[in-house]
Amino acid sequence: MEQKTPVTVAAGDGIGPEIMDATLRILDAAGARLDIEKIDIGERVYLSGNTAGIAPEAWDSLRRTKVFLKAPITTPQGGGFKSLNVTVRKTLGLFANVRPCVSYHPFVETKHPVMDLVIVRENEEDLYAGIEHRQTREVYQCLKLITRPGCEKIVRYAFEYARLNNRKKVTCFTKDNIMKMTDGLFHKVFDEIAAEYPQIKNEHWIVDIGAAKLADTPEKFDVVVMPNLYGDILSDVAAQITGSVGLAGSANIGEHVAMFEAIHGSAPDIAGHNIANPSGLLHGAVMMLVHIGQPDIAQIVHNAWLRTIEDGVHTADIFKEGLSRELAGTDAFGDAVIERLGQRPETLNTAEYPHEGEKISLAYARSVDSSQIRKATVGVDVFLEWTGGSPDALGKRLESANGGGVKLQMITNRGVKVYPGGMPETFCTDHWRCRFMTDREGASMETAEIVGLLERIDGLGLESIKTENLCTFDGEPGYSLGQGQ
Repeated sequence: MEQKTPVTVAAGDGIGPEIMDATLRILDAAGARLDIEKIDIGERVYLSGNTAGIAPEAWDSLRRTKVFLKAPITTPQGGGFKSLNVTVRKTLGLFANVRPCVSYHPFVETKHPVMDLVIVRENEEDLYAGIEHRQTREVYQCLKLITRPGCEKIVRYAFEYARLNNRKKVTCFTKDNIMKMTDGLFHKVFDEIAAEYPQIKNEHWIVDIGAAKLADTPEKFDVVVMPNLYGDILSDVAAQITGSVGLAGSANIGEHVAMFEAIHGSAPDIAGHNIANPSGLLHGAVMMLVHIGQPDIAQIVHNAWLRTIEDGVHTADIFKEGLSRELAGTDAFGDAVIERLGQRPETLNTAEYPHEGEKISLAYARSVDSSQIRKATVGVDVFLEWTGGSPDALGKRLESANGGGVKLQMITNRGVKVYPGGMPETFCTDHWRCRFMTDREGASMETAEIVGLLERIDGLGLESIKTENLCTFDGEPGYSLGQGQ
């Protein structure tokens, strides 16, 4: 008898218990070799006073099994409750979110009948680092963090996924025409790693026109890799235009643990009515079976589901008169899939998963030895809260803070240069970036020089709220110019 694989399972909230029950019944009937550990997460845990929504013993299970099949949960509004999905992804290092988006024409209504793409989304950084501050009475900030290791891991995963799944092209979406350093790094790393896979086509799109193309002609794409925020938005767009966001499953892959789920929410308004579609969670479970080395079962389950859809057995969310033959509730749909185990679709493409073969290596190999990069501090941006007049008035006042090896170079407001030589039409808030540079050619600015500058600014009666050191790396500036500079 083959050994069972330990799997942690959470039934979640809302429709979660219903769709999880249907999913597990299908997996069991198909012969999935699973040793299930059940944990409690979500709303009940939140409301018990745990703001993370997950108890310590649940973490123990996840770290022990390293595989998590999770139904949707409800995060209570207010009260400072953190997103459990984000907590699990970041705590366990689940850096890759993988979402296959496939249309099932003509059995599920869609405007894109030949769509079959996979979105690989970076899962840990970008704006989702969640580092936000209110800096002045008028201005808030959110820090966008993009790292070279994060870029290298997700881009390499996308190319490895394409290689092992016989995909022909990987496309990168960024906005590096505006965010030249953060998104620019993602694009740069994409080009570097793409060169290692000459057998796979590669291309880059600016995310706005790329998103338009994805929504209009998704059949032009195969595997699409992108930073966190763009991937979050466009993976939902892609899933929806297949015909229903409720059909899509999702994998969250890390070096040590993997989580599998539906991409939709807990839908408490229909909970308990036996009408929810379990397909998204079932597709997540299929991805889980492949991940744990049971592709034979994954293939059986997936093909039975395809045959069920072909036979017109549909839940209410995708039921259409003239397309569908039978309106099925959650339990009945699960029964219909079980009845078709061992069958294959006749019109839709058959699901094929290799029974043996190479797996994606998740070991991260650093491509750049950062310890050898020469770093020098050549200036400092001092951010002020100030409502005392015009940019020229502030600039003239700050000029008197020059000295001690530093000199005011410019002032920006919301990124736009307003001093010297600003335009009177530029709208300004109470948040000013004041850039001081060292006046000693080739010298690195000392901490004492920055402290002395801040003391002089304070002596002028100006309130500094933040500083950012301006550094060069191997002589290249590690900071952006102001708009209009």
